[in-house]
Amino acid sequence: MTTEAVRTRDLELLHSLESVVETNLERHLAAAKDWMPHDYVPWSEGRDFAFLGGEDWKPEDSRLDPVAKASMIINLLTEDNLPSYHREIAVVFGRDGAWSEWVNRWTAEEARHSIALRDYLVVTRGVDPVLLEQRRMAHMQTGFTSRSESAVNDLAYVSFQELATRVSHRNTGRATGCPVADRLLTRISTDENLHMVFYRNLLKAALEVQPDETMQAIRDEVIGFEMPGSGETDFARSSVAIAKAGIYDLRLHHDEVVMPVLRFWRVFELTGLSGAGEQAREELAEFLGLLDEKANRFVEQRERLLARQAKAAE
Repeated sequence: MTTEAVRTRDLELLHSLESVVETNLERHLAAAKDWMPHDYVPWSEGRDFAFLGGEDWKPEDSRLDPVAKASMIINLLTEDNLPSYHREIAVVFGRDGAWSEWVNRWTAEEARHSIALRDYLVVTRGVDPVLLEQRRMAHMQTGFTSRSESAVNDLAYVSFQELATRVSHRNTGRATGCPVADRLLTRISTDENLHMVFYRNLLKAALEVQPDETMQAIRDEVIGFEMPGSGETDFARSSVAIAKAGIYDLRLHHDEVVMPVLRFWRVFELTGLSGAGEQAREELAEFLGLLDEKANRFVEQRERLLARQAKAAE
């Protein structure tokens, strides 16, 4: 399909979903609760760094679990790339009407996450602020570019991505060992869940408008899924540690992200698909089986490793 044909199809889809966007934007605004980033930061713990006559960061300043710290950094750097995300979705979804209202509202809510996370980490000296700033500069200069210029593919991707982010934030908070961080990340994960519901509902409507194209998009995004922070320099190494700690791994990705969304869309119960749509569904089912097997192997390997480590510590 040519680029122009894709754009024509996208415009038809975006126009047909306009009323669904309006309805879900109203639902979102009614459900969302404004919260203040400063309320979740223990400001009394803050002190000056050397530039203002205080002391610069030392590793012993951080009270965070090391893996949870790595996860918080990845989560924050992901949120930092918001300008790139805004550009991508504004180009695809448009700058008019309900779509534009949603894009701008979503952007404002996501910006609050990075503000709160950075303030918490700097005030509590949870991470090296110099290294954090260096990584932020590098990551934001890399930016983010969507793998697809198709609106339906982007809707499918963010449906999974927002839920994945929610799970990551929630489990990171639990792993920090800090009640304040846990409270903050729980608050952020609540926002991410509302964002997921918005996109999930739109994609469900897209299945009714363009069933074959939407099923192909779902297949593509499940098979090729990557977190938006995957372009960060240390992402791969941190992800391994995060998975070993059970903060976010293949088992969670399959059970708590992919399958709940697919069940909501009832993808394996839909009727009326053509050959292309049916083929996409078959390929999706085959991939899910492989993902489930891979997740099982990972959990088994992790359990064996933990058992060996426990035995060695005796």
